[in-house]
Amino acid sequence: MNTPDQSPLGKSSAYQSQYAPELLFPIARQQKRDELGLFADAGTMPFFGVDIWNAYELSWLNMRGKPQVAIATMTVPADSPNIVESKSFKLYLNSFNQTRLAGPEALLALLRDDLSDGFGAPVHVTLTSPDAFGAIKMGELDGVLLDRLDVEIDGYSPSPELLSADHENGQVEETLVSHLLKSNCLVTGQPDWGTVQIRYVGPQIDQEGLLKYLIGFREHNEFHEQCVERIFMDVLRQCKPTKLAVYARYTRRGGLDINPWRANFSTGKPPNLRGARQ
Repeated sequence: MNTPDQSPLGKSSAYQSQYAPELLFPIARQQKRDELGLFADAGTMPFFGVDIWNAYELSWLNMRGKPQVAIATMTVPADSPNIVESKSFKLYLNSFNQTRLAGPEALLALLRDDLSDGFGAPVHVTLTSPDAFGAIKMGELDGVLLDRLDVEIDGYSPSPELLSADHENGQVEETLVSHLLKSNCLVTGQPDWGTVQIRYVGPQIDQEGLLKYLIGFREHNEFHEQCVERIFMDVLRQCKPTKLAVYARYTRRGGLDINPWRANFSTGKPPNLRGARQ
């Protein structure tokens, strides 16, 4: 079983420029889900979702040796048994740099097969070619901005006890958003920056407590996917909404951004709009 400390993170790595799928480093999701009391073999998970990866530094050679570039989008189901550590993902993508391929379809086939094998479930991959770059849209997650609140912060680790909801006055439906999410890489401690959106139906969540809770991730070490699942479970348990969706858009590192989405009701596919900080 691979563990994060065995990954390429925090270690000097020689870049391979010829196709090397063995560079991908899977890590079992269940290792962290155990901490949250989520046991896949004990019944239905309390959420479904996807992780949307965007790769902006993807290049290969055509059969005549001319470089080609594209942006790749990979959609990974949240019920896949593994995540793939992001530095290994970067090293894998860079292994195409001097690899000759018959065309974009040949690249797509390799990406789909290798990533599906690494994540342990079918991964959907699309390529955006340079002639379509101009059509890529940007946009921010919608919702009531929590960051407007003038709160005093005295702790920088996740504290679920800060979360509460008004169970006396019926249910509301609202969407809340914050740009103040920051966590740190589980292995290296390097900062990860993100915007988070919480959409729910249920007792009205106390916004000041929620903002303090989210800021509490500022010195917390976990991978992106794990942070979003922790937020989902803490809000679900403490505030007891009947419907809940949590979506985070993280800034890129090494040419990759990772955008996890978890929900317990159907809201449609989350938008893959690049935010201003991405």
